[in-house]
Amino acid sequence: MKKLIACSMLSVVLWALGVNGAPTKPNIVIIYIDDMGYGDIGAFGAKGYKTPYLDRMAAEGMKFTSFYSAQGVCSASRASLLTGCYANRIGITGALRPHSKIGISEKEITIAELCKQQGYATAIFGKWHLGDAREFLPLRHGFDEYFGLPYSNDMTPRGAPHGIKGARKDYVKLPLISQETVVNPDVDDAAQDQLTTQYTEHAVSFINRHKNQPFFLYVPHSMVHVPLHVSSKFRGKTARGLFGDVVEEVDWSVGQILAAIKKNDLDDNTLVMFCSDNGPWLSFGDHAGSAGPLREGKGTAWDGGVREPTLMRWPGRIPAGKICDAPMMTIDMLPTIAALIGGKLPEHKIDGLDISDVITGKTNRSPHEVLYFYYHANDLEGVRSGKWKLELPRAYQTLKGKPGGSDGKSVPYEQGRIKTPELYDLDADIGEKHNVADKNPEVMKKLIEYVEQARQDLGDGLTKRKGTGRREPGKVSAEPVYPCSLGLEKGIK
Repeated sequence: MKKLIACSMLSVVLWALGVNGAPTKPNIVIIYIDDMGYGDIGAFGAKGYKTPYLDRMAAEGMKFTSFYSAQGVCSASRASLLTGCYANRIGITGALRPHSKIGISEKEITIAELCKQQGYATAIFGKWHLGDAREFLPLRHGFDEYFGLPYSNDMTPRGAPHGIKGARKDYVKLPLISQETVVNPDVDDAAQDQLTTQYTEHAVSFINRHKNQPFFLYVPHSMVHVPLHVSSKFRGKTARGLFGDVVEEVDWSVGQILAAIKKNDLDDNTLVMFCSDNGPWLSFGDHAGSAGPLREGKGTAWDGGVREPTLMRWPGRIPAGKICDAPMMTIDMLPTIAALIGGKLPEHKIDGLDISDVITGKTNRSPHEVLYFYYHANDLEGVRSGKWKLELPRAYQTLKGKPGGSDGKSVPYEQGRIKTPELYDLDADIGEKHNVADKNPEVMKKLIEYVEQARQDLGDGLTKRKGTGRREPGKVSAEPVYPCSLGLEKGIK
C-alpha cells in the first residue's frame, strides 16, 4: 500500500513538472475584440447569427457577467489591460490618433514583459493602438512577434465618412506592420477583408511553433470596429447582415485558436480569455452591436460602454459552465497572470488585483471594494462597489432611444446630462433605469468617500483635481510623419 501511495504521489509530482524538471507554467491567450457589445455573442443573448466556438468556451469555462473595461474607448482600455493600471494613471486617455506624440511609456510593465521575465514566448497579432511612433511599438514592450495595424481601421480618409469627426487630411496611410517593417503601406478595403484570417493564421502558427515553451498570445482583432470587413468565407452568411457575418468570422477565429491548442495537447495548461475593449458604437446602427440590457454604449461610463462579454476557459482549473457576477476589470489580468506564472509585479503602483481564486472557482467574491470609471480628459464619471453603481454629474453622448444609422453610416448623438449623483442597484436594475440615491443615503455617503479617494490619487477633470498618483505617458519630441517616424519606409528594423 505504501508503495502504491508513493507511486501515486510521484505521478502527481511528475505531472506538475515539465520535461526538464522545471515547474510547468501555463500558457496565456487573450482574445480582445474591438467595439463588441455585451449582447453580441450567443452566450450573452445574440440573435441572427451563431457563435458555436464562443458558446463552447462558455460551456467549458466560466462566463463573467460583471467584467469591465477600464474605459469605454480604444487606447485607454488596451493600456489598462496590458499594464494593470487605470489608463489615466499612466497618461493614456481616449483613442490615440495617428502621428500622436504620446504612447505607452517604456517605464510601464506590460503583461508581455512580465511573461518574458519568466521565459515565455510572446506575440501580438492585431490592433495595437498604444502609439505608432517607433518607440511605442509592441517589440519595444515585451513582444517577440507583431503583425497588425498600429491604430484603428477607420483612421484614414476612407474611414472618415464612417463617423470620425475632424478627420485630418494627412491620415493617408493605414499600414500593416510585421515586426517593425511595413509590409503593406496602405491597407485598402480588399486587404482589410483578409485581416481576421491573417491574424488567426499567425496565431495558430505561433501556437504550433511554441508548443514546447510557455507562451503569451495576445490577439486584439480589428473587428468588429467600423468600417466592417469580412472574408468571402463568411460574407452574406447570416440573417444579421454584415455585422453578423463579421462576428461569425471572429467566432471562427476563436475556434481555430482553440483547435490549435487542443491539437498540441495544451488544453489543460492554457488559460484562454475572450473580452472586448469597450461597448458597441451604437450610432452605426446595423453595423454596430448591442449592449443587450445595458444602458448606452461605447464612449460612455454607463455599463453599456464598459461592461464586456467575457469568457475564460482552462480545463481542469476553471470550472465548466459556471457564471460569475463578481465585479472585476481588465486591470486585474496582469496581477492574476503574475500569480499564475510566478511573475514579479512591477515596483510602481498598479490598480488591478489578483483574481485567480475567482476565476478558478475558489470564491465568488470580488477582491475590489470599488472600481472606477474614467473617460475623456481624466474625468471621473462613475464608480461601482458591490451591486451599487454611482453615476457622477456630467454630460454624455446618447441616441435617446433613436435608432442608429444603416449601411455603415452613423447618426449624430445628442447630449444627455446628469445634474446630481445618481445611484443604481445593478442586481435589481441592470439597465440603470431607476435612480435610488434618495433611498440609500448611507450607500451614497460611502461611495462619495471612494470618489474623493480617487480624485486625490488619480485626479478628476470634472472637478479640476490633478491627482498625486498619475504618471506621464511616453513622449516623442516632435509629431512623427508616418511611416518615417518608424524608420520603416525602407524596411529599416
